[in-house]
Amino acid sequence: MPRPSLANKHRLLATGAAATWLCSVLLAAALPATPLRAAEAPAAAAAASQQTATGHTFSPPEGFVLKNEGRLSLMTAPEGDATLAIADLAEAKDADSAVAQAWALFKPGFKRSLRLATPRPPRHGWEEQRVYDYETSPNERLVLQAMARRAGSRWVVLMLEGSEATIEKRGSPINQTFSSLRPQGYQRESFVGRKPLPLTPERIAALKAFLAQGMKALDVPGVGFSLIDGNKVVFEGGLGVRAMGSTKPVDADTVFMAASNTKAMTTALLAQAVDAGRLRWDQPAAQAFPGFKLADPGVTQQVLIKHLVCACTGMPRQDLEWLFGEVKAPASSTFDQLSLMKPTSQFGEVFQYSNLMVAAGGYIAASAFAPGQDVGLAYDRLMRDKLFGPLGMKNTTFDFAQALRGNHAEPHGDDLMGRTRPARMDLNYTIVPARPAGAVWTSPRDFSRYVLMELGQGRTPEGQILISEPNWRARYAPQVMVGEDIHYGMGLMIDRQQGVTVVRHGGDMIGFHSDMFWLPDFGIGGTILTNSDSGVLLRGPFLRKLLEIVFEGKPEADERLRLAALNRHAEAKRARELLTLPVPKASMEALNAGYVSKELGPIQVGKKGGKLDFRFQHWHSEVALRKAEDGTQSFMTIDPGIGGIEFVLGAAKPAGGARAAAPLILRDAQHEYEFAPACGRWKQDDSGAWTAAACGR
Repeated sequence: MPRPSLANKHRLLATGAAATWLCSVLLAAALPATPLRAAEAPAAAAAASQQTATGHTFSPPEGFVLKNEGRLSLMTAPEGDATLAIADLAEAKDADSAVAQAWALFKPGFKRSLRLATPRPPRHGWEEQRVYDYETSPNERLVLQAMARRAGSRWVVLMLEGSEATIEKRGSPINQTFSSLRPQGYQRESFVGRKPLPLTPERIAALKAFLAQGMKALDVPGVGFSLIDGNKVVFEGGLGVRAMGSTKPVDADTVFMAASNTKAMTTALLAQAVDAGRLRWDQPAAQAFPGFKLADPGVTQQVLIKHLVCACTGMPRQDLEWLFGEVKAPASSTFDQLSLMKPTSQFGEVFQYSNLMVAAGGYIAASAFAPGQDVGLAYDRLMRDKLFGPLGMKNTTFDFAQALRGNHAEPHGDDLMGRTRPARMDLNYTIVPARPAGAVWTSPRDFSRYVLMELGQGRTPEGQILISEPNWRARYAPQVMVGEDIHYGMGLMIDRQQGVTVVRHGGDMIGFHSDMFWLPDFGIGGTILTNSDSGVLLRGPFLRKLLEIVFEGKPEADERLRLAALNRHAEAKRARELLTLPVPKASMEALNAGYVSKELGPIQVGKKGGKLDFRFQHWHSEVALRKAEDGTQSFMTIDPGIGGIEFVLGAAKPAGGARAAAPLILRDAQHEYEFAPACGRWKQDDSGAWTAAACGR
């Protein structure tokens, strides 16, 4: 999923859509009901399930230090700057009361302003769930949340306080604990031993009706999707329109950006290179491609070919370099960017998703087949000749111009009012230099052909071997834990939450959100492609609805969808309340006409017609003012699809005799970039760093 994980969007609990796939690891045997008091032990060593004071069970996050104090279970990250707390309460009249009691236990005198409280659907034995998200200042770089859960008359509250960097880095083990916390005596839902029901026309109609209902609730203009049963396509087509205001319908051949679903396809090319003897899974990447290096030489030597696509090397999510980069940069720029990046966790320690590592994997596979050739052109040709062509994926391409000339969907995003509006394509082009990680365009018909290959253990639907069975299977081997009963393989998410294997991956770019999934043991699968950012909220419920229908599971999908739509509007309303438009004149005047970051390039600041516009190399957005409770000012992008990128006004710096000018600070969860006030012409030096003359005003 190439979409950036920006610090101001990093809310593990409050964003229900993302949490559906961040969970893993089976609960072991329960400990005695008497809680450990003031006892401490590394949670990784205490891999067995723990119990709260009244017998609710949970698995502590791996690597955290666990300390039980009466009704509180405290789990502290190895970095020491993040704590997950569970408060097991004797009684509470409602969720608000439970949360107030929990904070009084965990942080006496807690007085943070509540940003938003939103409901979550009943799940895992919890009859009521509510998430609380609190105000923080951008410069605190702090995650602060709570979640109240009720089973019968008993309440339990989870509280999370910690640095954005640690919370992002250790998001998977934290979510493992959130997912594993269950009421005393609750038995998990299991599909083991159930024979799936066939996808009859009536059941397909029920899934279509569910998607149509979700599209209306979430204001999604168009959806393309397919369904597979018995290793055969039983439906491929679409609902809605390709673009708002258009009457052109989505059909089986409408292409959408499938974004990070490209990653699985890239690992298929890597597997073919292994089959051909051009690479080995256990071969050092730097040996296979001498141009591969990271800023840490020791980690460089550890990275094997399989590690390029495992999200397990400790390389963090660091997307801003390519999002602000040159869209016409050569594919080799991926290696230039990686050479400046360092891991932020130990090798194999936690799941950390790196788009550039996967891009390197695709280009190294291309180089193995076509040594000495341009790795980008070779990758495009090999994917076409070795994967898309043999599979009959006639409309699948990395060529944006080709995709946009034909039957294609247009992107849409939410405006400041929370309404779906057309979004521009310009930012989506930034993934092109790193395209093995997420630049593919495909249609429901073509996407189905790919899923059929996975269900066929590396064979085309007609039986032609594309990948040998051993190397097809190697991609499914767990490489790192993602959450409870979920692991990441090589560009594939392996989910065993209900006791049956569901393999999937998602994809996210501006205005496009997609998913593919299959059940290898049952010949069942599906795809979904959407042309709106709100479409991300359709993916999890759609998969859940399919599982409910074929395995007669608990009815949860409809409520998930209803609350997703409800919370979308609530979050948009609160976001508007925090922003000021038009931007006050004094705040506009505090900005320089131009800024430059040595890593990310220039910003041109436009101030016309009472509007403030930030223009970057290849995209731009209107911005609004946000004032934090501590007085910090920041400027937030608000255009549909790219809202929420936050530039914090830093401290003014002396500029000789001239008036002091303040920089702008942009952060993702683990990195910080300074845009210094600049005058004159921007340029890049031989190392790729951006420079311009400094200036005051």
